[in-house]
Amino acid sequence: MDHHCICKLRKIYKALSVLEGQMMQTFGLNLNETMLLCVLSRYENPTANEISEQMSLSHSNASKVIASLEQKGLIRRKICKEDKRSMRFNLTKEGKAQLEKINCKDIVLPECLQQLM
Repeated sequence: MDHHCICKLRKIYKALSVLEGQMMQTFGLNLNETMLLCVLSRYENPTANEISEQMSLSHSNASKVIASLEQKGLIRRKICKEDKRSMRFNLTKEGKAQLEKINCKDIVLPECLQQLM
């Protein structure tokens, strides 16, 4: 990997940081929290393992995001009927309402990320 590639990656990383700041200011959620709401809107009652796979996060990081959204009252956990050791997650009414408020038109995507979209 040459230094130009590393510089481009740094630019993308910085752009994601700016994007996340905008999301926090506009919606009160960070990028991972927003992505988890999206995952839960598309997959019915996923387990924590399924969430971490869908979001490409470690189990530890997925757990932190799950805990944060639970604390905000946007998601809830239920014991899995098939396996009492497992938990399944879904959106609360508040979580669905929050997800409906999220409109990407309210966010200015940095130019280097626009090229990726």
